[in-house]
Amino acid sequence: MPVIITEHSLKLFLVPFLSETFIFLGFFTAYIVYKTANPDWLPAGVSGLEVRDPAINTVILVSSSFVIYLAERALARHDLITFRQFLMLSIAMGSYFLVGQAIEWSHLSFGFTTGVFGGMFYLLTGFHGLHVLTGILLQILVFGRSFIPGNYDTGHFGVNATSIFWHFVDVIWIVLFVLIYIWQ
Repeated sequence: MPVIITEHSLKLFLVPFLSETFIFLGFFTAYIVYKTANPDWLPAGVSGLEVRDPAINTVILVSSSFVIYLAERALARHDLITFRQFLMLSIAMGSYFLVGQAIEWSHLSFGFTTGVFGGMFYLLTGFHGLHVLTGILLQILVFGRSFIPGNYDTGHFGVNATSIFWHFVDVIWIVLFVLIYIWQ
């Protein structure tokens, strides 16, 4: 069934999406300005960030975009079982990413108040992590709604909006990963 997008539903989705985009763009700009103005801005005793585990988490998070896409396709075919399976996999992948981020944070030798780098690192990764958590909660919501008989018979706007949000979160992470972990 095609998604019916009204002007009202588009505004409900577009305004927050644009505001979140501009917030992240502001954070990215601040990070780039601070980093280029202070080439030796890493905290004392820190020569760089470990990249291997965050790279694995990145692959898992970005792959979850494909998985949620498969969930959407299954729902379009009215295959609720497959929809639920792919959605649960996407939720698990997002949760894995958050746990990996928490483990990384617990092993870092600097904190939020350890200079501009520490503040920017925790602000950017924490704000993104909050968005990942929001995406997981939205996926849990649409998963739960799939058990209401006939709920998705007249449209899938909530599922589609959740999926677009999830893709947004993944794209933002790719930019963050490049800025923080690759551009050291």
